[in-house]
Amino acid sequence: MLELKNITRIVGAETHIDNVSLRLERGTLNVLLGPTLSGKTSLMRLMAGLDKPTSGSITFDGTDVTGVPPQKRDVAMVFQQFINYPTMTVYENIASPMRVAGASRQAIDAAVQRAAALMKLTPYLERMPLNLSGGQQQRCALARAIVKNAGLVLLDEPLANLDYKLREELRAELPRIFAEAGTIFVYATTEPSEALLLAGNTATLSQGRVTQFGPTIEVFRRPDDLITAQTFSDPPLNTIAMHKAAGQFRLEGGVAFPAPAALGEVPDGHYTIGFQPHHLGLARTSPEALALQTRVTAMEITGSESFVHLGFADASWVMLTPGVQEFAVGQQLEVFLDPRLLLVFDSHGRAVTAPGRLAA
Repeated sequence: MLELKNITRIVGAETHIDNVSLRLERGTLNVLLGPTLSGKTSLMRLMAGLDKPTSGSITFDGTDVTGVPPQKRDVAMVFQQFINYPTMTVYENIASPMRVAGASRQAIDAAVQRAAALMKLTPYLERMPLNLSGGQQQRCALARAIVKNAGLVLLDEPLANLDYKLREELRAELPRIFAEAGTIFVYATTEPSEALLLAGNTATLSQGRVTQFGPTIEVFRRPDDLITAQTFSDPPLNTIAMHKAAGQFRLEGGVAFPAPAALGEVPDGHYTIGFQPHHLGLARTSPEALALQTRVTAMEITGSESFVHLGFADASWVMLTPGVQEFAVGQQLEVFLDPRLLLVFDSHGRAVTAPGRLAA
């Protein structure tokens, strides 16, 4: 188990990591999710021993490793800026951790061949890294992490340079490989969709703080606060101000509707509601669905789906809908929203506790 207790790292006048506590169990996949500069890489560097915390402690399997350098830890790292040994062949790059550990030639060859096959590197084993593409060099670094069989594996956006098909394969395969070895697997990403695909556990980060940690689907469906909900939404979470009084929710813009049953006990007052872009639709899918009159402000068509940017009162929303949709900018458009899917946040951004707090 890797345990971080009240870890803070301050560099100059800047706080890179702010009082983070986490417990990561062996055999688990743990995603660090957050935008650029949220603290993901800084946290991984502390886990690896590349940096020392200003305060707090780090233990691994009960041993205090705070300040212990990475070469004295059971850790493998692959950062987005991949590193390979330029004077060694791909085979020797992959084999290097096992050679340092004194493994037999037969064991090394078997492990290298397995890792190379997984990473589609078998035809390139005798090449030098500089003769590979950027994606192939990243796969070489990943293969080296696999054969090291470390107790802690840190991957910082490692699939960003790979083609789509291989990314999808590795997202499914890597967690299984490391879980079978009893490894603590930590994977940093800026993409909520990637966190959901990887599953496992997710820690959402904002400005050097962990805002929530738990099973990935639970963090997505039941965010503790508005910051977590916004971190776990791409396109951005749709929000609007709401006032509750006399059993009714009234949105900014004047639309009023009965409070959903699960939120009926929420005290009267001012709130922010949030909902995912795919919760808006062009058709009424339930009797409770609200009909909202919006205006189209922009269109993005990917082929398989369309992102329709909408204006409602003073709010800017995005609707994610399947297929190719063509609407003119400025067009009035009626869209539907099931109020049972709403997330409700108080004036401090904290989620209102209710059984119906689900963003499916």
